[in-house]
Amino acid sequence: LSGNARNCFLTGNPDSYRNITGKGLRCLLDVPQTSGQDVYRNAHHNSGRLCSQSSQPLGEKIPPFHISSAEQPPRHCPAWNIQINRSFHTSPSLQAAPVPLFWIIVKPAQKLLAIILGRSIRNWWKALPPNKRELFKESARKNKWKILLGVSSLGVVFVMFYFTHLEETPITGRARLLVFGKEHFRELAQMEYDMWMEQFKSQMLPETDARYRVVERVVGHLSESNKDIPQVAALEWVIHVVDEPGVNAFVLPNGQVFVFTGLLDAVSDIHQLSFILGHEIAHAVLEHAVKKASLVHFLDFLSLIFLTMIWAICPRDSLAVVGHWIQSKLQEFMFDRPYSRTLEAEADKVGLQFAAKACVDVRASSVFWQQMELAETIQGQPKLPEWLSTHPSHENRAEHLDRLIPEALKIRESCNCPSLSGPDPRLIFRLNMQHLLELSKGREAPNSTKQDPSKPKLDFPHT
Repeated sequence: LSGNARNCFLTGNPDSYRNITGKGLRCLLDVPQTSGQDVYRNAHHNSGRLCSQSSQPLGEKIPPFHISSAEQPPRHCPAWNIQINRSFHTSPSLQAAPVPLFWIIVKPAQKLLAIILGRSIRNWWKALPPNKRELFKESARKNKWKILLGVSSLGVVFVMFYFTHLEETPITGRARLLVFGKEHFRELAQMEYDMWMEQFKSQMLPETDARYRVVERVVGHLSESNKDIPQVAALEWVIHVVDEPGVNAFVLPNGQVFVFTGLLDAVSDIHQLSFILGHEIAHAVLEHAVKKASLVHFLDFLSLIFLTMIWAICPRDSLAVVGHWIQSKLQEFMFDRPYSRTLEAEADKVGLQFAAKACVDVRASSVFWQQMELAETIQGQPKLPEWLSTHPSHENRAEHLDRLIPEALKIRESCNCPSLSGPDPRLIFRLNMQHLLELSKGREAPNSTKQDPSKPKLDFPHT
């Protein structure tokens, strides 16, 4: 992209401020259509350890192009006039916690069996005469070491199972729990792909659409630049662009890429789009679907023991139902959602590395999440605590990326990418936000308290 089309400018002039909640802030995604000319140009092979090739940077020698169909005139992207959810869910719910089809059927039966067993133990204990209860307690006290040994043996079995099913995560090298075989997920990925295709069959953009070609070139450039990674080279990346206003994108474990046009409207430039798609590709390459399903299944199996105890100890069914609900919520907020946020942070890190190797301006990554935060503030959406979400908050995500950007810039430099030209997009965003806040403060001040023009204004608001 050229000149002033690289960043989303919050101009701060009176007209734009007056229309900020109506028409929305207008971000310049001026991408005129090209006739078969690639957005990205492949460059000579790089012998560097991190890079499979040296690529032209995004924005260098790339004619500006509009993300619009051939029949439509160029349009501005209403990045701030769209309905955005609490968090930018870049993975569909089915992909966030998939399980093999067999366990989908068996899991409710396991919980029902645990409830029946616990309730039967409770009824059996209630039916015992008082003298037999005392005899049972006395027997338990005499054999407490045997009981403790049995419980400890069961705990050792679970620990051994956990450590014998650990594998190394590709790229990051982190240990991960894998309970299911990957072949199960290939079948489920195909089933999920068929489901999405059936749902969006009337909304798929044709391959001739300029927006489709933009996504195709971005994904092609990312995969080509990272083909030295076996997991990236092994998958065939297939593009699907859905005409849907939601800000969403996801990649299935089999390499099927789904991008909503709402995301194309929300990004300010091709660099932000490249980072988002790099993030989604990282989910597939790191096999997060398998990791998530394995942890959920392992925790659910452990929870069956506590579920049986709850229904055995609680004197009434109503209390057992409440105890069951509390147990499920504790598991969700103490394990499931924190683990999902950890996977999102890992995908951000690896996706940023993918983008850096493709010579993307990685500094634009954190700007995207700042824009999302601003959009939610403008729309008046409530800010929920991060611990309630499966994704990190926009603010924390931007800060995390800012800490990763220096390392990503070193990776970019090692790939012989040309130097970044122009100002830092993060600085541009902050300056324009400052200008916007100054105008807001001036408009809200009462007319009776006008400042003396001879006195300089020293208190500058900050983002």
